Amino acid sequence: MLNVMNIFTIVLVLNTLWFGAAFWYFSMKSASAAKILAPRTERDNILFPTIAWSVKFLGGMNLAFSVFALILLLSRAIFPDARQNMVFALVFALAHCTQFVFNVPLALAERNARKPLWNVLHGPMRFIFIVDGTLTLANVSCGIAFLF
Repeated sequence: MLNVMNIFTIVLVLNTLWFGAAFWYFSMKSASAAKILAPRTERDNILFPTIAWSVKFLGGMNLAFSVFALILLLSRAIFPDARQNMVFALVFALAHCTQFVFNVPLALAERNARKPLWNVLHGPMRFIFIVDGTLTLANVSCGIAFLF
């Protein structure tokens, strides 16, 4: 039978993998990452390399979250208290939520046939959008479950 600690362990594995993949993509493949943000017609623009370099910072923040989730996975005995895990789950939820929520206005613009800054409902950003939303809910659910 799965209890909240077992479910949170699964969510921590997902956090580690997701944030780790985001680190790799945004930091190591920053030119590819910039392509999902800049329309094809703007990739010759002088600012494109600036965008590509800037997303490395997003990768760095994701690395910190990935390492933190991995540390929690490898040191479960150090943090046995449900209140500690509630805080950790809610911090991870906030990290995913900010990446999700800031894309919502762009998704709504795209859905209403207005030109968004980048496409959220198509291509790689759709996958990122869905996973960040899902992991927000998974982490919030664990955080709330730790209260009971």
